[in-house]
Amino acid sequence: MDDIKKLIQVGVEGWGTYIPAVKHSASYISEKSGIPQNVLETKFGLNAKSIAGPEDHNVAMAVKASNVAIQRAGINAQEIDMVIWAGEITDKHLMQTYGIKLQNDIGAVNAMAFDINQRCATFMLAFNLVKGMMFMDPRIKRVLIASGYRNCDLINYSNIRTRFMISLAASGVAILLKRDHPENALLASAVITDGQFCEDVYVPGGGSGIPMTTAGGDIPPTAYEVIEKKLNYLDVPDPEAMKNRLDELSMSNFIKVIDKAINDSGYSRKDIGYLGLLHMKPSAFEYVAKELGVDVRTKTTYWDEFVKLGHMGQNDCLMSLEFGIKHNKIKPGDLVVFAAAGIGYCWGASCIKWGKN
Repeated sequence: MDDIKKLIQVGVEGWGTYIPAVKHSASYISEKSGIPQNVLETKFGLNAKSIAGPEDHNVAMAVKASNVAIQRAGINAQEIDMVIWAGEITDKHLMQTYGIKLQNDIGAVNAMAFDINQRCATFMLAFNLVKGMMFMDPRIKRVLIASGYRNCDLINYSNIRTRFMISLAASGVAILLKRDHPENALLASAVITDGQFCEDVYVPGGGSGIPMTTAGGDIPPTAYEVIEKKLNYLDVPDPEAMKNRLDELSMSNFIKVIDKAINDSGYSRKDIGYLGLLHMKPSAFEYVAKELGVDVRTKTTYWDEFVKLGHMGQNDCLMSLEFGIKHNKIKPGDLVVFAAAGIGYCWGASCIKWGKN
């Protein structure tokens, strides 16, 4: 199937990003968390981060990014055949299908829409899914993948167990993929998942385990108690155990999934023109780049942008694309490699040959 999918020519026709104007500074985060400001800036790579404003709901941010992508591609939303929601699983209202709401809000009346999610690696999964679906169904000619992310809402600055996620921020991104597009060819993608980490990071309150209602069974905590105990924020039951297990795998899985995507695309590490890696602590970012032989200053984006914006989850790869083009780090002919990892745990990578085919 992988060899067959290579025969399906899919290219990036347009992309768009949206970053809220509101920010939390390192000084503010330091005051709230107790982490020294210089540690935030040097060890966490966090000078500031974007925060969602009152109207910056996930779909709303994705709509703004999608409209930019549609305008950049020079098309009408009615020409989109499929809309894939690759953003987070909550929004202004719960239990909506956000891809369908996005479809409605941008006017993609001829599209079919649905949701997928794999945390920070969602776009890698979506890219692979689109190529496979285009192979199976020739009627699919243009697909919009979009995401809104504001998991900054789920971070309790005073919880030392979740300090490694303190950089979570807010943004919206979108990308248009088109069959037989003669530019920016989407090549191979790869994803690794490891279920041993599935119970390590979650929001304790609000699910059926500790519901916000009193329906059924024993009387659970009231909504007030869930909020009072801060059970509506992300938590890590045993951070030391998670770290010990994850340290053995995380960096090696990053390299493994990147190598697979590159090799399946017909290239090698030496061909990497730009590495669109998600925001993480500087030492980890620089380790991955060094292992791949990528110069962190000229062939990635980190110190010049992400330290001012934080970690925007699955949106980081498209933000990195935007910044790479903005700073003239991505040029025609470059092999652009996206890579990310997300709680659950998953690692993903995708390749794009930028410029004319």
